[in-house]
Amino acid sequence: MASTDTAFAGSIPEFYDRCLGPFLFEPYAADLAGRAAALRPGRILETAAGTGIVTRALAAALPEAEIVATDLNPDMLRVAASKLDSERVTFAPADAQSLPFPDAAFDLIVCQFGAMFFPDRVQAYREARRVLRPGGIFLFNVWDRLDSNPASLAVAEAVAALFPGDPPSFLSRVPFGYHDKGAVEADLRSAGFARIESETVARRSRGSASDVAPGLCQGSPLRAEIEARAPERLDEATEAALSELVRRCGDPVDAAMSAHVFEARG
Repeated sequence: MASTDTAFAGSIPEFYDRCLGPFLFEPYAADLAGRAAALRPGRILETAAGTGIVTRALAAALPEAEIVATDLNPDMLRVAASKLDSERVTFAPADAQSLPFPDAAFDLIVCQFGAMFFPDRVQAYREARRVLRPGGIFLFNVWDRLDSNPASLAVAEAVAALFPGDPPSFLSRVPFGYHDKGAVEADLRSAGFARIESETVARRSRGSASDVAPGLCQGSPLRAEIEARAPERLDEATEAALSELVRRCGDPVDAAMSAHVFEARG
């Protein structure tokens, strides 16, 4: 994994939350929060919480639960904390591969679209299992294949076409690169999870193309890949992504999304 693949700093968190949150993440946050509410946990750990999109959904769906929301990137957590003020919710920087919590501390761990970014996924899953109480559940999702998510595919291919000799590959390689359900289940079993259920969940991504293209090009580590090749072409790449997105998905965009949801028990 490239060093820039987990770089969510500077202006990226604001672009991410404002432009990509409603379009990509809120539909699946509602799905995870509904599943979490049905489990009635008392204490929840969220890893890779980002700008708190799932955190806010969990806090609304579980008004009695205590939530500890963590992320590796302090800039992302600052945005999250600015959008949710609750005595039941704590925000804390933490690496999912080395959690600063005692054994058996949580009833439920939730992680939305974060596992793809873990350099050592099995170790992150071991840590999740360690801090879960007996009978606790690890609930998380990952994206399906890039070609099952046409809006993101349009942006990825538009940007790649600008750099034919060295195309940026972040979207296909990282967020959409961990789509094999069998591989995810094998990693979970290697970490000690014995009971694993999974489901492929379809949703629609709807929003303004003029938000989505900047969101993906400038509100994700794809920005670092573009700037590493030609920093002066960031706006050009964003415009190319916008044009291709409108051509394929319309404006406002209305496109299919697909993700896999996992529930794992020790």
